[in-house]
Amino acid sequence: MPWPTGCGDRDAALDLDVLSNGDKSGPLEINDMLNPNMMLEATRLTRAGRLAEATALLQRMLRGETAPDMSFGSAGDFALAGRTPPIIDAKAETIDGTDRPLFGAAPSARPNRFGVPRALFDRVRRRSGLGFQGLMPPIPVSTPDIVPAGGKFIEATYSNAAGTRTYKLYIPSRYQGQALPLIVMLHGCTQSPDDFAAGTRMNLIAEEQSCLVVYPAQPSDANPAKCWNWFRPTDQRRGQGEPSLVAGITRQVMREYLVDPQRVYIGGLSAGAAAAAVMGATYPDLYAAIGVHSGLACGAANDLPSAFVAMRQGDLADALGSGDISPVLRNGQAVPTIVFHGDRDTTVHPRNGDHVIARSMRTTNSRKTVHRGRVPGGHAYTRTIHTDPSGRAIFEHWEIHGATHAWSGGSPAGSFTDPRGPDATREMLRFFLEHRIHTAADEVIE
Repeated sequence: MPWPTGCGDRDAALDLDVLSNGDKSGPLEINDMLNPNMMLEATRLTRAGRLAEATALLQRMLRGETAPDMSFGSAGDFALAGRTPPIIDAKAETIDGTDRPLFGAAPSARPNRFGVPRALFDRVRRRSGLGFQGLMPPIPVSTPDIVPAGGKFIEATYSNAAGTRTYKLYIPSRYQGQALPLIVMLHGCTQSPDDFAAGTRMNLIAEEQSCLVVYPAQPSDANPAKCWNWFRPTDQRRGQGEPSLVAGITRQVMREYLVDPQRVYIGGLSAGAAAAAVMGATYPDLYAAIGVHSGLACGAANDLPSAFVAMRQGDLADALGSGDISPVLRNGQAVPTIVFHGDRDTTVHPRNGDHVIARSMRTTNSRKTVHRGRVPGGHAYTRTIHTDPSGRAIFEHWEIHGATHAWSGGSPAGSFTDPRGPDATREMLRFFLEHRIHTAADEVIE
């Protein structure tokens, strides 16, 4: 059967993204997005102590919008028509079990060339999404946090016409040439394979289950914040761009190590989760199941403006209702999917988790059951399971109450983790290993 080439196989009229500028001639830096007049007005508002207005103005600028009803340089109050500016507080947000400034800079931080304090500008960039985050550098990772005793964590490289990517591969201690499951893990913005491995503890759980784990690395020259470019049409198609690179890494590991081709899986966090959804849509013959933690559905956006809308509002009604997104099918069935999303996530709207499941369910007849629980001393959650007519769970959606944009149940050794659970790593791997696919006899074209 012909495999889907992308999230809807649509042609792109626009390709506005953080990788290329308007004429596709070179990298787009943060300063290329800055509107000097709006930055000067944000500076004036900041110096006047009116941080809420300055934040709202910067958010509009990073979305590529103008600011109606605003007089630059005036002493009057600034407000967006019909909207109340967001309130900025000076509190820390607990992400990894310790209270630390959410955006990693104090109010007295060095201003940028427009005079806006770095703390405010970094905070707004993170609120705007797409990984323009003024984050604290990841905590240095120690070997025991990522490599269990007896295991190996090695680095390698893969190249094709789309470019070159390095990756880290975890080999469990009990690997002796037998066919093992393979887990592909796509990190979030600003993260690295080591950081992501430490935060998710996937290598530790994979050691228990004797699984290989591979972590493709997104370099800063592909995206300034090391985000996977999930929203670019050229990176949403089979055999092109980043999907071809991730699939190529997967197949290279399968060639060099003995991997069970029926048990190959892919998951990710945030931008990595959105990229994992793209991989499930474009390579349903390669991956037996996908995991989407705090991410978005394939086809949620096809340029920078629509990416902002999807992340901030979770508004995918037009895309999902237009019929331009082809179903993700494998032998007539949707690719099994597990989703985790915190209901207080302000980086990627929680509605996006609903869309990931809803998009796949359009092609599947399933029965829904709902379970509610609470981690002792941690978060409450709602776990919704969709089973097929045979009783097999094909979709799981974990809504984590009170959780923000962080890997549920992760370790403080990595960034963007919330140790208050539930344990997304253990549950994701459990779900993965419940599913297999039958590989085609003929060679799959990459």
